[in-house]
Parts: sequence; structure tokens; C-alpha cells
Amino acid sequence: MTMKPGSQFLGPDQRRTAWERLGKDHFDVIVVGGGVVGAGIALDAATRGLRVALVEARDLASGTSSRSSKMFHGGLRYLEQLEFGLVREALRERELSMATLAPHLVKPLRFLYPLTRRAWERPYVAAGIMLYDTMGGAKSVPGQRHLSRHGALRLAPGLRRNSLIGGISYYDTVVDDARHTMTVARTAAHYGAVIRTSTQVVGFLREADRVTGVRVRDSEDGRTAEVSGHVVINAAGVWTDEVQALSQQRGRFHVRASKGVHIVVPRDRIVSDTAIILRTATSVLFVIPWGAHWIIGTTDTEWNLDLAHPAATKADIAYLLDRVNQVLVTPLTADDIDGVYAGLRPLLAGESDETSKLSREHAVARVAPGLVAIAGGKYTTYRVMAYDAVDEAAQDIPARVSPSITERVPLLGADGYFALVNQTVQLAEEYGLHPYRVKHLLDRYGSLIDEVMALAADRPELRQPIGAAPSYLKVEAVYAAAAEGALHLDDVLARRTRISIEYPHRGAECAAEVAGLIGPVLGWDDAETEREIRTYLARVDAEVRSQTQPDDASADALRIAAPEPRPEILEPVPTDG
Repeated sequence: MTMKPGSQFLGPDQRRTAWERLGKDHFDVIVVGGGVVGAGIALDAATRGLRVALVEARDLASGTSSRSSKMFHGGLRYLEQLEFGLVREALRERELSMATLAPHLVKPLRFLYPLTRRAWERPYVAAGIMLYDTMGGAKSVPGQRHLSRHGALRLAPGLRRNSLIGGISYYDTVVDDARHTMTVARTAAHYGAVIRTSTQVVGFLREADRVTGVRVRDSEDGRTAEVSGHVVINAAGVWTDEVQALSQQRGRFHVRASKGVHIVVPRDRIVSDTAIILRTATSVLFVIPWGAHWIIGTTDTEWNLDLAHPAATKADIAYLLDRVNQVLVTPLTADDIDGVYAGLRPLLAGESDETSKLSREHAVARVAPGLVAIAGGKYTTYRVMAYDAVDEAAQDIPARVSPSITERVPLLGADGYFALVNQTVQLAEEYGLHPYRVKHLLDRYGSLIDEVMALAADRPELRQPIGAAPSYLKVEAVYAAAAEGALHLDDVLARRTRISIEYPHRGAECAAEVAGLIGPVLGWDDAETEREIRTYLARVDAEVRSQTQPDDASADALRIAAPEPRPEILEPVPTDG
């Protein structure tokens, strides 16, 4: 493991070097999958002193890890399912991230739990939240408070008076999942891991019954290479079974995909000073503040279609509107929606036919000598999943493997964050920005803010907002391509920023401007720039039209017809390699 200045920059130069190293070096651990679990495994292994490579077919967090409910939480509702161990573990991780590992990314958030039943509900819910607090929830955040109906409506005037008889407020957390995952991966790179996106596993290398590496294919140009290592860890999420099939080894568990849909509406459509959690017949519904918006979700339905691009349907959206409108003074309509996104949860199969009740706990198995698989779990417990996977893989690594230390390794941008928040006014003067802009940057980059703004030192125009997405500065798009591993317009508009869900145009009206900013960094010529713009606009059009369809099959057919930004990606991967 070597830690070099600038090694955390995931840019074009790093990408070229990474390809050379994949074909030349021998690794202790090869991680398949660039979601939060894969990135966490790469960080855990690298900080133990192991030689690590991570390959991802698309973009960091391009699957489940960018499409969650944006909560880094303990899972209050899992207490009802008696999953006490999972909740306790998740709350410990929540506390660790808020206080030490990622305070710039994981933020406390106040919730209101409206009460609707007299006599039994208040003591029942209060007991659950008290347990939640005492299991770890009230260390960095306040404990629960009991509210009368009047008190609850003062916090959330947008709720109908007859929709509640009182309430309980408590605290949980919110996170930009895609940025968090990307930051975990960059931190792994900082500690020596080779991180390469648009690099698809198309086969496995073997010696007798032992897996000795993987065969990879560049999703951009079709080049192939063989990557050798002591152990491969399959952390592909909803693609776990597909990757397992390539290994020609029988898996120890299977993964089922559950689709979760969220809608995004402007902040002024719901009058509330707090997030809201609502009970539904089968689960819960979250109403979460997200900058100038609310995120409302989620659904929980089985999905057996395209794994890369799950589609929301008209029925999914109608379900969410119907549920939230049952409690709102001013009902929401489809015209209020600025954004919609659908994601897939990788659930361990076999516990139940109802996906909302499938286990969120994770499983790790040594499938064969040299091959470990991990699946299931919650976003919040990614770090625990990571060290469990590396512990399991250790038996295939000849050298002694040190214990995990990631609970003491802050993510990039965490060190110095709290001091910089106190210096917001001075930083605003230094950068020539309004203090609210500096706060925005600190909550996205933490102490890497100097690194970001250095790109605008000789280009003052980069300190200006993106025209049709003024929440973001132009320099943020440039930095995404130069340092954060973004290779395509979609990577920047959907994951490095959240323009694709935060504006009614879904990024279409700023696609050309952003392409013009990142194209020179990525070496695009005019033809490539035009292709990126066309591809992104086609994606937006396909998603918007799919959201008018009545069922999954028709929505999926529209969505998958849009062109892929990565021209050489294989779907599905031939099982003969």
C-alpha cells in the first residue's frame, strides 16, 4: 500500500494508470462492484495494508447506492420486526459517521411521527423510539419529545388537523448517498486501492478449483485484460447472481430485487419544519427535506426486469401521491413533481414472499477457494459488511491480514470540517462567494473545498452558477470530471450533482452547458460532446415517458430503449466469458 499526494484524484490520468496496473499487478483482493459495499470493502482492505483493485461496470453508486431514501438511519421500523441486532448495529454506524467518519455528508434530521390512535399508540411508539434512542440514537442527537396535536401542527402546519391526534418528534439522519459512496471510493484510492469504473467483469480466471482473478472489459472501448489476485469479492448488489453465474460456481444464497420509487417536490408544496414518517398498510412513508425540495418515498415491490434502469410507473407515482395526500392540507398533484427516481434493493431471497419483509441483514459466504460473495444489508451498515467480507476473504490471502481499522479512518473531507464551518464567513470572502454557497460546498466536499475552488483560481467564470441549475457552481462539474471519476454527462447530472431529480427539466436544459465544461477535462471532441448530449436527452425523455405507463413491463420497455452512455457495456454478459 502506498499513499501518494493526489492519489485520491479519480481523473483521466488515474484511469489510464489504473488500466495498466490491472493487467500488470497481482492483488490481494479484487472487488467486483462500485456501490457503497464494494467501495467500503476496498477501503477496509486497503487500510489493512492489502493490495486492492475495485472494478465497476458503470459508475460509482450507479445502482442501488444512488437511489435510496437518502437516510443513514438505524431503521426504526425494523424494531417491529424484532431485528434488534440490525438496528443496534446501524445506530452505532450512524453515530460513528455523524461524529467522526463523515460529518460533512451525514447530517442529523428531525422527524415527526404523527399519532392517529388514542390510548395505545403513544406508549407503543414511545417505547419503540426510547429503545431506538437508548440503542445508540440519542448520543449525537436529541432524544424524543412528546407533542400534543397543537404542538405537532406547529412543527408541520401542512398536515391536516384531522390526520393526527398528537405526535412524537425524534432525530435520525440524512445523506447524499451517491456522494458518500464516491467519497468512500476516493478514500480507498487515497490509501492505495486501484479504483476503475466502466470496467466490467466478463469472466473468472481459475487454476483447478481455485478462482485466481477476473477477466475485465472496458465499457468505453471494449479492450480486455486479465486481473490476477488471491481472492475475488463479489459485491455486485442486485447483480450478485449474474456475477456468480460467470464464476460457474454454485452460490450459497440468492438475491431478489425490490423496487423503491421516490418523488421529489418543491419545498414550498408542504409546509413543515420537520421531516415526517407515516405508517402505511405494509411499511412506512418518508417525507424528507432535501435542499429546496422534499423527497417522498418509498414503494416496495418485486422487480424482475432490467437491473440497470428500473423504471417508475404511473401507478407507483399515484401510490405515493395518494398516501401522502391523505395527511396534507394542500394535496400534491403530478404537476408538482420535479423529479422521480427508482432504485432496487438487493434482498436476500427465501425468507418471505413479500419483499417488504425480506431480511435487510447481510450474508457473507466463501463460494469457492478464492471467491467470496456478500449481499443484503442496509446502506448504513456498509462498513460492517465490508470488514465481514474482508475477514472472510482473509483465509485466501497468504500473508497475515491485520484487523479492520476503518472505524478510525475519516473519509476524505471529514478532517477539519467542523472548524471550516465556523470559518464560513472568512471562506466566503476568500472565494468571493456568498456564505450560503460556502455552506453548500462544505456539505458536499468538507475540507476538500480548497481543492475544488483551486480549479477556479485562474478561471473566475467557474465560480458562477450553472445557468439552468443555479444550485450548483460550474466548478463543481469540472471537479467531478477532474477528481471524482465522472466519465459521462449522466455521471455528473445524476450522481455527482442531483440536477436530474432537483429540476423539472431533469437536467435537459443544462446538458449542453455541463458537457461544455467537462468535455475538455475528459478529452471529448465536438462529435463526442454532441453524442453525450443526445444520449442524456434521450435518457431523460425515456424516463419521463416511462413514468406515464401503467405497469412495470411497459415502463421498462420504454426506459431500456434509450441509448447507453457506455457504448461497450454488455447486457447481459455472456456466461461463456
